[in-house]
Amino acid sequence: MSIIANKKAFHDYFIEEKFEAGIMLEGWEVKAIRSGRANIKESYVVIRSGEVFLFGMHITPRPEASTHINPDPTRTRKLLLHAKQISKLIGQVERAGYTLIPLDLHFLHGRIKLEIGLAKGKKQHDKREAEKSRDWDREKARLMRVKI
Repeated sequence: MSIIANKKAFHDYFIEEKFEAGIMLEGWEVKAIRSGRANIKESYVVIRSGEVFLFGMHITPRPEASTHINPDPTRTRKLLLHAKQISKLIGQVERAGYTLIPLDLHFLHGRIKLEIGLAKGKKQHDKREAEKSRDWDREKARLMRVKI
């Protein structure tokens, strides 16, 4: 069940491969995500010293948050992946010029997971071509509905 999807990532990047990662969250963050108070549009993924981190994900704290904690909505969160997956990502990002983009935040068996994509940036002409094909598909569907 998807919580948040980053639709703009598919517009700006060619997604080559997808990985599912766990996220290290605090209790108030889980409650806020369950109530739909998260945003991954401005976020990005970085690999540092063999670990994967998520920067810029904003989780708005609920007003009922405990008084003894000081919530930081945009703190850096560590992503949990297998060592083999991390080494593959390191090779692709450093040598092949790929970037890591958060695509989807969702539940899996009661746990919150993040789907990250190994992506290459689109040029402006690629974006225009994708827009044209999407418009044509929409027009074809409309014409087929009218004929029947």
